[in-house]
Amino acid sequence: MAVSQQTVMAIKSYQNQAQVLVKNYLLADPFLPYTSILFGILACKVAYDLSQLISSFYIKSYTGLTKMQKIEWNNRGISTIHATFITAMSLYLIFWSDLYSDQQLAGLVTFRSSPLSTFGLGISVGYFLTDLAMILWLYPSLGGIEYVVHHSFSGIAVAYSMFTGEAQLYTYMILISEVTTPEINMRWYLDMAGMKRSSAYLINGVVIFFAWLVARVLLFFYVFYHVYLHYDQVIQMHTFGYLLVLVVPLLLAIMNLVWFGKIVKGLRKTLAKRQ
Repeated sequence: MAVSQQTVMAIKSYQNQAQVLVKNYLLADPFLPYTSILFGILACKVAYDLSQLISSFYIKSYTGLTKMQKIEWNNRGISTIHATFITAMSLYLIFWSDLYSDQQLAGLVTFRSSPLSTFGLGISVGYFLTDLAMILWLYPSLGGIEYVVHHSFSGIAVAYSMFTGEAQLYTYMILISEVTTPEINMRWYLDMAGMKRSSAYLINGVVIFFAWLVARVLLFFYVFYHVYLHYDQVIQMHTFGYLLVLVVPLLLAIMNLVWFGKIVKGLRKTLAKRQ
C-alpha cells in the first residue's frame, strides 16, 4: 500500500523533533547525568525481566527454585550484564582512548571527562541504586552488611565522580574489578543447577581465583601507585573528592583481600575433595 507524501513528511517531522529532544535535552551536558542514571535503572528492569523470561524457557533447574532463589537468580543476571558493560567501558576509556593518556595536554588527568565517560558512570550509579534497593528491601536474603557497605561506598564515589568530573580515571580503574562478577555469579548458578561437583564448577573456581587476584588485588596496588605518581594533581581536587580517591579504594582493597582469603580457602577445599 502506497504511503502518501503528507504521511512521509509527518513521519520525518516527528523524527526530527525526537532527535532535537534527545540532543538538546536528554543528552545535553546539564541533563546527561540524570538521563544516564534513569537509563541505568530502566536497563536493570529490562535485564531482570529478560533473565526471568529466558531462564523460564531454557533453564530447566530454574523452575525448581524457590521464589527467593528466582529473585536472586534474576538479580545476578542484572549484575552480570552491568559488569560486562562497565568492564568493557573502563578498558576502552583507560587503554584505548586518549582521554586519560599522560601524552594529552588537555588539563590535569584528575579533572578529565567526556560525555561518554559521564554516561557510563551514570549507568553504574543507576545499577548501584537498583541493586542496593533490592538488597535492603529483601535484607539479608540478597547479601549481608558487607554488600550494603560495598554498594554504598561505590555508589557515592561513582556518583561524585560523575557529577563533578573529578577522578573519573580512578573510578574507571576501580570499576575494572567488576570483571570478576560474572564468574562469581556463574559459581552460584552452577551450584543452583546441582553442578557443584562438575568440572565446570572447578574450572570456574580457578578462573575466579586468577581474575580476583589480578582485578581486585594487583589492580588496586597499581591504582595506589598511579595516585602516588600523580599526587600533585590529586591534591588539587576538592576535599571530598580527594578523600574518596584515598579512602574508598583502601576500604575496597581491604574487603577484596578478605574475600580473596575466602576464595583461596574455598578453592583449596574443592581441590582437596577432588583428590
